[in-house]
Amino acid sequence: MAVSPSGDLFVSIPSRGQVVALPDRDGDGKADRVVVYADGLNRPHGLAFFRGFLYVAETGAVVRFPYRPGDLTGGKPEVVVPDLPPGGGHWTRTIAFGPDGKMYVSVGSSCNVCEERDPRRAGILQFNPDGTGGRIFARGIRNAVGITFHPRTGELWATNNGRDWLGDDFPPDTILVVKDGVHYGWPHCNGSRVPDPDFGRPVFCKTTALPAVEIQAHSATLGLAFYTGNMFPAEHHGDLFVGLHGSWNRSVPTGYKVIRIPMQGGRPGAPQDFATGWLQGDRAWGRPVDVITGKDGALYVSDDRAGLIYRISHSNR
Repeated sequence: MAVSPSGDLFVSIPSRGQVVALPDRDGDGKADRVVVYADGLNRPHGLAFFRGFLYVAETGAVVRFPYRPGDLTGGKPEVVVPDLPPGGGHWTRTIAFGPDGKMYVSVGSSCNVCEERDPRRAGILQFNPDGTGGRIFARGIRNAVGITFHPRTGELWATNNGRDWLGDDFPPDTILVVKDGVHYGWPHCNGSRVPDPDFGRPVFCKTTALPAVEIQAHSATLGLAFYTGNMFPAEHHGDLFVGLHGSWNRSVPTGYKVIRIPMQGGRPGAPQDFATGWLQGDRAWGRPVDVITGKDGALYVSDDRAGLIYRISHSNR
């Protein structure tokens, strides 16, 4: 999801190859209608507005549409990056722009655990806004479906999904502070520098970066956002919210919720449940994906199982 300069919520629908706009011009907290902004795209996922364009990360490319405030339909897209590694086990591509004016694109691994042939996989790439100057910014990140910049420090934060088939409780999913030139372990290390049983390199693992936060294994951490609105209580301002898509590789299901990570002085505290109820017993009727602060200060959550967008608001009354 992304909020346009006009305050409209934009949402990608990869299975349909679409980006849709959900305007709420009467301000009642519900979309007035669903408007197809762009169609015919190749598994579009990441969205970002930047300097007069809407950027869309497809599975194998980045395209952009000229955007004027209030636009609800796109014109002809311009291909900015034509050759991202496409598809694979982790096919989503997420995009964000940093305070340095650079474009960042996450590319997940092609597999559960393996030595990648394409060094651009399992990492985050950096480009100029026009697609030039591409380079690998960080490595060893198995699948960063969510990336975002801290609104005050300018640090790049990312979710990361740990590998499967090592039991119910290992390895943890992680949240990372991503720095230039740093390796975050995969496929050689899991969690906090624990060597992998198949590809482990104990000496190398001592040189990799530690996660900022560890989350229950197989939770499937996806979208994340720092709360930048004013609707929620003051103690929520600046906190990190994360969508947990939910497990498939665990005997007892976990995840299927939105968590809040309190931030103190730019550092994370212990994760807390914020929105739950999608998991009923061992069955889940919904699966949270992305989270974002709306122009109105509410928190919006997308759900790709129920096909819904939720608006979570707060009132003192």
